[in-house]
Parts: sequence; structure tokens; C-alpha cells
Amino acid sequence: MPRVAVENNSRMSLRIRAEEKALLLRAVALKHTDLTDFVLRHALRAARDVIEEADHLQLSERDSLRVLELLENPPSPNARLVAAARALPKRRP
Repeated sequence: MPRVAVENNSRMSLRIRAEEKALLLRAVALKHTDLTDFVLRHALRAARDVIEEADHLQLSERDSLRVLELLENPPSPNARLVAAARALPKRRP
């Protein structure tokens, strides 16, 4: 049964298999830390890596040149773009 998320609670729980917990506990002992610190440190590092990868787009040289070309010489707007621009609310000065 799903649990309701509590926004002001800083606790987190998860279920893992006994073998996985034993593996974590062995790593914790080798690093001379506690389980919470170990899991949190490594989960945060992995989260930062995922976010970094998602936030940075790596273009090939060909694609980079294409983007620069389009920025310098943009194509004319098509009918759908013109219609979308006209549908926007008017800005007040």
C-alpha cells in the first residue's frame, strides 16, 4: 500500500535484500563510517552526476557548427510559429 509523502520529514526508508545490506555494512566497516553517512554520500554523488549529465549537452563538432550556423542565419518562421506568436497575449509597456 502506498504511503503518503510527508513534506517536512527528513527521514527516508527503503527496503533492500539481506545480501545487499550485508554488502553495504561491509563497505561501511571498511570506510569507518555509519550506514546513513555512507549511503547518503554515495547517493548524493550519483545524483549530482545524473543532474550534471542531464544539464550539459555534448554536441559533436558537426552539430556545434550547425547550431552556430542557425544562430547566425536563422530560417524564416513557418506558419505555425507565426500563428503561435500571434496567439500570445499582448505585453503592456
